[in-house]
Amino acid sequence: MFDSANLEHVVDRASYRRHVPRLREELLEAQYQLGRQARFSVLIVFGGVEGAGKSETVNLLNEWMDPRSIQTHAFLEPSDEERERPRMWRFWRALPPKGRIGIFFGAWHTQPILDRVLGRSTAAVLDAEIAEILRFERMLADEGTLVLKFWLHLTREQQRTRLRTLEKDPKTRWRVTGLDWKYSRLYDRFVRVAEHYSRRTSTPEAPWMVVSGADAHYRNLTVGRTLLAALRERLDAKPPSPAVRRSTAPLSSADSVNVLRALDLGRKLSERDYRRQLEKWQERLALLSRHSKFRNATSVVAVFEGSDAAGKGGVIRRVTGALDARLYANVPVAAPTDEERAQPYLWRFWRQLPRHGCFVLFDRSWYRRVLVERVEGFCAEKDWMRAYAEINDFEQALVDHGTVLVKFWLAISKEEQLRRFRKRQKMGFKHLRIAPEDWRNRRRWDAYEHAVCDMVDRSSTHGAPWTLVEAEDKHFARIKVLKALCAALEARLGRA
Repeated sequence: MFDSANLEHVVDRASYRRHVPRLREELLEAQYQLGRQARFSVLIVFGGVEGAGKSETVNLLNEWMDPRSIQTHAFLEPSDEERERPRMWRFWRALPPKGRIGIFFGAWHTQPILDRVLGRSTAAVLDAEIAEILRFERMLADEGTLVLKFWLHLTREQQRTRLRTLEKDPKTRWRVTGLDWKYSRLYDRFVRVAEHYSRRTSTPEAPWMVVSGADAHYRNLTVGRTLLAALRERLDAKPPSPAVRRSTAPLSSADSVNVLRALDLGRKLSERDYRRQLEKWQERLALLSRHSKFRNATSVVAVFEGSDAAGKGGVIRRVTGALDARLYANVPVAAPTDEERAQPYLWRFWRQLPRHGCFVLFDRSWYRRVLVERVEGFCAEKDWMRAYAEINDFEQALVDHGTVLVKFWLAISKEEQLRRFRKRQKMGFKHLRIAPEDWRNRRRWDAYEHAVCDMVDRSSTHGAPWTLVEAEDKHFARIKVLKALCAALEARLGRA
């Protein structure tokens, strides 16, 4: 794959100076049109061997275009904050919104390649990381992001000549470090691993463009022209027709089992038992949250879903009542804002992930896409159908990182919901919690029930199972959630 970069590609100075002004003008026009349309974002990824000109090329793009609408990120060794989240967290939070360009200097490819070259990982680990990256880039493409990946290459002799030249010049000597020479000595191994990686990750939606870095003029023109051509092709294309947004018939189950109707909603706790158990389980949760292994090695993400008026807020308050207010964040999830709509769907959830020793409680969550957006037709069928796989990937990343992920569905009957709605309407401090959409959702009870069954079937995994909570009795529901949360945290701390 890197053979084409070994050829002698040279552009003379006169030709370079003749072509650059027109190229810069066209790049600027395309960039401004991108901002006006705001239909998609652009993500440019730079990789390659040391000394091939990655930094110079990134700086040049910022010079040639308007840097005010370019977000440039250089990903070095992860910070403490980044190590406490799944490894893709720092890339998610840096994604450019629609209408803007992001430049990633050393992205998700860097660490897997270096770990393999330096013997810190196995071939199997590298292939697993490649599979995760392929799914991530596929998701970006499905969300409309234009992904351009440039691999700037040098032969071994070209690299050594380049490093020596930089070292000899007092003005550029600072660019060469001991690490550059260390990686140079590992050139053959680096290229073998990088070629394996690039072959596996060069896909139709996110191909690698291999560019020789030996001649700066050739490198700059090639990158600039490739970027311009990709921008023009996407900008000039007719916007796709909006997909039909409809509520699709439920996916049929072979055995016709309805997991919600199979629950025993008659389970109850007396007031006396509830008070006794509430104190017991809140105390246990409080002690677990202060455990040294929890503070130093893991975090908790808790998802609370359920029918309207199922008691999610009351359950969450009993959980947070056991915690230090400095250690948790309660994240209510509603319709996405304009900022959130300009990003891939899961972006707003990735950015909320907690550091070690902390809890994040989602009052509704990423499952909105396969529930309310599906049933109400707020997104296209293809979007909520692919969301299952994207959600499972997201949750697996949390689990693999060591995060305690617990997911609760609070279930009540249609009759109990109506009783609670009417009670709320009569109570002065609660009537504002009933909105017209609550009544509208109730009219689609059966469609929501089917969507929930599909959700549980497709996203209850070994690492992230659903806990179905019989919530007809609020006392029983609160204690069941506290017990399950403590059990999950104890199991994780026992493995830490």
